[in-house]
Amino acid sequence: MYFKKSILLIFLFSVLSLNGFAQGFLKTSGTKIVNEKGENVLLRGIGLGGWMLQEGYMLKINKEAQQYRIRERIAELMGPKLTQEFYDAWLANHMRKIDVDSMKRWGFNSIRLPMHYNLYTLPVEKEPIAGKNTWLEKGFALTDSLLSWCKANNMYLILDLHAAPGGQGNDVNIADRDPSKPYLWDSAANQEKTVALWRKLAEHYKNEPYIGAYDILNEPNYGFSNPTEDKNGTKEKVNAPLRKLMVEITNAIREVDQKHIIIVEGNGWGNNYNGVFPVWDKNMVLSYHKYWNYNDDSSIAHIIKARDEQQVPVWLGETGENSNVWFTDAIRLLEKNNIGWSWWPLKKIGANNPMEIKSNPNYDTLVKYLNNGGNKPKDSNVYSGLMELAIYSKLENTIIHRDVIDAMIRQPFSNATKPFKANLIGDKQIIYAVDYDLGKNGYAYFDTDTADYHTSTGKRSAGNRGRIYRNDGVDIAKDSTQYEKYYVSNIEKDEWLQYTVNVAKKGTYTLKINAAADHVDGRIAIAVDGKVIAKDIAIPNTGSAKKFATFEVDNITLKAGWQKIKIITATGGYNFSYIQFVK
Repeated sequence: MYFKKSILLIFLFSVLSLNGFAQGFLKTSGTKIVNEKGENVLLRGIGLGGWMLQEGYMLKINKEAQQYRIRERIAELMGPKLTQEFYDAWLANHMRKIDVDSMKRWGFNSIRLPMHYNLYTLPVEKEPIAGKNTWLEKGFALTDSLLSWCKANNMYLILDLHAAPGGQGNDVNIADRDPSKPYLWDSAANQEKTVALWRKLAEHYKNEPYIGAYDILNEPNYGFSNPTEDKNGTKEKVNAPLRKLMVEITNAIREVDQKHIIIVEGNGWGNNYNGVFPVWDKNMVLSYHKYWNYNDDSSIAHIIKARDEQQVPVWLGETGENSNVWFTDAIRLLEKNNIGWSWWPLKKIGANNPMEIKSNPNYDTLVKYLNNGGNKPKDSNVYSGLMELAIYSKLENTIIHRDVIDAMIRQPFSNATKPFKANLIGDKQIIYAVDYDLGKNGYAYFDTDTADYHTSTGKRSAGNRGRIYRNDGVDIAKDSTQYEKYYVSNIEKDEWLQYTVNVAKKGTYTLKINAAADHVDGRIAIAVDGKVIAKDIAIPNTGSAKKFATFEVDNITLKAGWQKIKIITATGGYNFSYIQFVK
């Protein structure tokens, strides 16, 4: 009897947790996104760029970087069968339940899925019967699996048509556009297929409350009125074809699904809403995209104005590709204005996202050939490099950048600092310069060049000039003489780094500092818990900015327990590798 009651309780719990999702379908209420209880919902998510749709830059490929061309060129080197094997492995490994579980644990509550239409239906030119749509199992199966993982974590999944039939703009990599074939905008067949695809998706997911919304067309960027001088539609005044297609998609969805939010995006990569208004559905959200501009009120004034005039919610559907400083400032600005967000992307080859996919020598050779030409790599090496890359795309094989996650989830709301690593002083432990504390600029460290604002300034700046290891403003370089060893470089006047350390025993220590300089100008000071205990310390000339040597600072008194050590630069121009306390 007890066993039967236990089974019944487990069953009821499962039904309640899966089917009775307490918040239910998301919907709009004035300028807010709310759940079925009417509670405000602030979406904090990440887009899965690079999974269903590879953009070349995520793979370090910058020549002919549309996915279809990358695939064709790979097939030329190792044949279609092995190429298919790689893409199957990529889709299987790049996104799994462990990824969604981790995103939930880190603090995210939603996922934006950039879909490639060719996983769900055939291209127009490949349909056996013109005008009749063939539906493909692959895309729906992948989406169903992702949805099941979101359900298990009480996370919302937002469907985003990232690559529409024919391609929705002149930024061809985004939508995997083949310029030799008709555009979405000049092909009635492509438009009809796009509308039919959304009707099919809505019919398939109409009863799924964990589907947060339908983002019906990612980043349109097409100059309808003046395609020669305004090819990406940033100055378009009318946008009539865009509005017409989005209305048709909405009507097709509403034929089968009255519950889900519909998200629309303006022209010019999502930001130009000229001619798109007024909104035409009672459950609609405006999306916009934000990259490389200032994080001030003026940077979001246009979309706040649209929100207030149209009385609909706003969602930042895509942003990222910048430094931790930029991420923290952006999220604080957005949430202050009750704007949910979805970062871009979760993982790629590169360090400014939560997960970094590691490369390998065979793949590097392939990339060099694809970008620069030269001697063809052997087919066996191409295959080995690509399959190793697919294996490296698994979460457990990626480099997880906890500094990026901390900058997105904790730092927008806290000035507190945390140790990057457990720094125990007591057994000659080396503390590497690059392992300074987690926290905001001005609290865990101070750097003068912290982010890329080139959309606002017209000038690119790097933040971390080395673009490696961490994603703050601190410049980090890789030591070419030692495997997986890094150092802080390009150090400037008044910059500083803080290290939270745990001292095993109080006493007097000698501080060993490992640094490199090709002149004698560098000078530093040392502070413990905010008090300067040594200053005007000269960095010795080692003969080269890459030739590191250790010098000593005597009589550093430390108490037992946790304390904060700060290395302050009075005069820059040196590179910094590590510190070590010896009792």
